Amino acid sequence: LASIHDEWAKGVFEVKPGDEDIHTANERRLKIVTILNSGLLIVRITVEIDVLFPGYTHMQRAQPIRWSHWILSHAVALSRDVEQLQEINRRVNVLPLGSGAIAGTPFNIDREMLRQELAFDDISINSMDATGQRDFIAEFLFWASLCLTHLSKMAEDLMLYSTKEFSFLTLSDAYSTGSSLMPQKKNADSLELIRSKAGRVFGRCAGFLMTLKGLPSTYNKDLQEDKEAMFDCFDTVHAVLQVTTGVVSTLKINPSVMEAALSPDMLATDLAYYLVRKGVPFRDAHGISGKAVFLAESKSIPLNQLTVEDLRTASPLFSSDVSAVWDYSSSVEQYSAPGGTAKSSVAAQVEYMRTWLKKQVQ
Repeated sequence: LASIHDEWAKGVFEVKPGDEDIHTANERRLKIVTILNSGLLIVRITVEIDVLFPGYTHMQRAQPIRWSHWILSHAVALSRDVEQLQEINRRVNVLPLGSGAIAGTPFNIDREMLRQELAFDDISINSMDATGQRDFIAEFLFWASLCLTHLSKMAEDLMLYSTKEFSFLTLSDAYSTGSSLMPQKKNADSLELIRSKAGRVFGRCAGFLMTLKGLPSTYNKDLQEDKEAMFDCFDTVHAVLQVTTGVVSTLKINPSVMEAALSPDMLATDLAYYLVRKGVPFRDAHGISGKAVFLAESKSIPLNQLTVEDLRTASPLFSSDVSAVWDYSSSVEQYSAPGGTAKSSVAAQVEYMRTWLKKQVQ
């Protein structure tokens, strides 16, 4: 992975003999830069695996999770992008040569031999379809749109986490800018541009589909619009992936601030789980925990400052062992099922991703 990174960073990426045309070389470039993003995320996970911070749903604090679990969520999304790009390459690698303009070719050429010589996976079945379809362009535009959806989501999270209100992380000066008016500002311009480029690619995709939807069968000059859409989207995705790589590799997290943002009310679900382990159906346990939350709010105290006697007003099943619920580290460790935020589960996810990365760079 390091050697691939160096080759890409130095601008000496070579087109291999097996790359039969520039499109395959481009596919490899996008694949490699996307893999680099996944690899950098895995490196961060290994170093920062023990950092806890609030997980959010609906932009509200939900449950304590590992920072590494958040990183993994984006690494997994990028791994899907790589796999989908590979699938597209296999699916669209079909030889149209020999289709003529519409009716095919009158010459007795060996299309199968041409397919083998030009390293295509298959030959087109119907000459009219071959000359008039641009599914391979549309599929790439779909892929680019989905990839940038994933990157835009990550950029949005990082932008929020970098604000003074959160202060979970600090972006490198190389990927931030100041204000021409306000000297104290440190704007996350790189992340804002990642987010905005997603809209650009979506527009290209929607625009090209609008071009295709009204065409009669076979070739029409309208199809020349495919080049501008595809080349622009390729350049945009490639640039965004490079910027994302730089942002992720240089940002610094603030573990103490992240952990200080955890609050006892985020353990309300754990309080319900406590009752479930004592035989209470979750529906009932959820309601009891809600009563405890309401009681704490009415007393203007944190949830963990309710006494056992207070909690017993909601359910007689509460006892002194409820104190174990108020430990954030213990909270995350209970989610040890595959895919969860417990350290053992995160470590298993990291190992899975490492194995996946090794397969990709072979």
